[in-house]
Amino acid sequence: MIIITWSLKRYNYELQTSEMFTTAGRTLKSGLVATSVTSTWTWAATLLQSSAVAYKYGVSGPFWYASGATVQIILFATLAIELKRRAPNAHTFLEVVKARYGPVTHIVYIVFCCFCNILVTAMLLTGGSAVIHNLTGAPVAAAVFLFPLGVVAYTLFGGIKATFITDYINSLVIILIIFIFAFTVYATSNILGSPGRVWEILTQIAIDRPLEGNADGSYLTMKSQGGAEFFVINIVGNFGTVFLDNGYYNKAISASPVDALPGYVLGGIAWFAIPWLTATTMGLAGLALEQFDVWPTYPNRLAKADVDAGLVLPSAAVALLGQGGGIATLFLAFMAIMSTYSSELIAVSSIVTYDIYKTYINPAATGKQLMRVNYIGMVCFALFMAAFATALYYIGISMGYLYVLMGVIISSAVLPATLTLIWADQSWAAATFAPILGFICSVTSWLVRTKVVYGELTVASTGSNEPMLVGNVVSLLAPCVFIPLLTYIPPFKPQKYDWVSMKNIRKVDDHDIADEAHMDLERIPGERRLASIDEEQEQIKLAKAAKIARWLTIGLTLSLLVLWPMPMFGSGYVFSKKFFTGWVVVGILWLFVSAGICVVLPVFESRSTIARTTRMMFQDLLGLGGKGRALEATEGEVVEGAAAGTDSPPNEKLAEVGVKRAD
Repeated sequence: MIIITWSLKRYNYELQTSEMFTTAGRTLKSGLVATSVTSTWTWAATLLQSSAVAYKYGVSGPFWYASGATVQIILFATLAIELKRRAPNAHTFLEVVKARYGPVTHIVYIVFCCFCNILVTAMLLTGGSAVIHNLTGAPVAAAVFLFPLGVVAYTLFGGIKATFITDYINSLVIILIIFIFAFTVYATSNILGSPGRVWEILTQIAIDRPLEGNADGSYLTMKSQGGAEFFVINIVGNFGTVFLDNGYYNKAISASPVDALPGYVLGGIAWFAIPWLTATTMGLAGLALEQFDVWPTYPNRLAKADVDAGLVLPSAAVALLGQGGGIATLFLAFMAIMSTYSSELIAVSSIVTYDIYKTYINPAATGKQLMRVNYIGMVCFALFMAAFATALYYIGISMGYLYVLMGVIISSAVLPATLTLIWADQSWAAATFAPILGFICSVTSWLVRTKVVYGELTVASTGSNEPMLVGNVVSLLAPCVFIPLLTYIPPFKPQKYDWVSMKNIRKVDDHDIADEAHMDLERIPGERRLASIDEEQEQIKLAKAAKIARWLTIGLTLSLLVLWPMPMFGSGYVFSKKFFTGWVVVGILWLFVSAGICVVLPVFESRSTIARTTRMMFQDLLGLGGKGRALEATEGEVVEGAAAGTDSPPNEKLAEVGVKRAD
């Protein structure tokens, strides 16, 4: 990643300004945005927890996990477009909150967004370290501190652009490993080897030990009480981790205006296949393989604590492929953690830099000062999270517990945060107090329900499905009551916001960094100021995209949550052998579509830049490119037919008008 970032600076006139570090110049195309969304949303929990719910509830678990976490990404496409329309120069979503409601509300949302980043990162580290410990025996505390070192290094060097490039590589590796697992289980395994064989074993398991709460006790049905409870918890919690994670807003900000909508929609479609096929493969393979002596704990089933820790997938991988399966799982976990962890580092460092330091400490901060704060914030967050994850391990809090808890803690801020960008009437009081009141209600209802049902408050009892279900639902829905009351009931009144203050957010002046590097700031990607006519055209495109986004996201959401699964859930249909075979085939074909979106599309869209960079690298290797460090226009020279500073990055035409390398 460090080498690639260096190459982009040398051959594409990129400079690590504070704007580039946080927003990647706001020029990324839809393919790379989709890949980044897919990779960032593929947590360690995506692979480990989805396999665990398949192991617990059967075929319903993978689908409920995938659909319950895909709709948030697709719905977020609408919010991404609104952010680009309302605040084209924002660096974080929290700047938008500050512009509309002022410092008190701003601080409330800083707290909720930081809670979100802490919970997501804690899940990454606890889940990843558990897998490493299970497969290698490495101490959990050591894994938690050492595992992220490389991620911190390349993120410090390359900023958010490095995370996008890493996301591409991670997606490629993750998809490849999932294909290996799928074809092993359903085609080449000596024990399993076909969907029909897996169906036969799961059917026999249902006869031997029927699964309570599932139709006919079968693992091959969508009608599952436990699966449905998990689905509600999953969908509520994941609204918080998308709509309150500054990392997703960073990606929306980094996209070019026309690419934000297709980027998020394609990313959601591509991501769906990853947990669905992974869990349908490895979770069900775990159920089937525990009947044979290749299973690590044979003749016993996995302990509940191991299932909650996410050890179904690594156990199934080792049973299927031996040492190779363990290595593949390590790569899978590392790639899943690396991408999301890098995104969380950027999310938190941008909050520290723009929403705390620049807003309240040094409003006149230069680009160099902001870069320094970015670095400090990133390192401090990494150290804090390593210590926090270690503490969670020693007190017995697993990845599975954190996954179902996150909605209780943060989802009360989802609705007021969303309405900040799409509803002009939401009052200051509603935006400020609805999240706090919702949080109090959700935590109270969660703990009270635990006490009523189980009579005690322990890690095991508070982590059970029913109390978590109550807490998650109350957290998401409580603001539906508080927001109207705090907006329309006197003395409160609607705000009637005009959206002007959001547009007044300005980019940072990075001239000090550009001058020190002897580079023209106007030629650096994303730094050129748009003319008023360009801004008008951009707003027209965004308004059109906003209309498309609303209808598209509603249609896809209804399809994934209602039209596809609900008929099977309501009927209690138990999959036949042919239906299950078709179910698996659709999952594999869908993953091929994901590969096209995440692997092929970004290369196709960037083919000219890749070709130019590769050609210039070969010229340097052959001694034909001179000793320069980067393409640089001499003072006063302008590309023919264009105003100064309009070509960014420079293309081959620069060479025709006297552009030369700086010695």
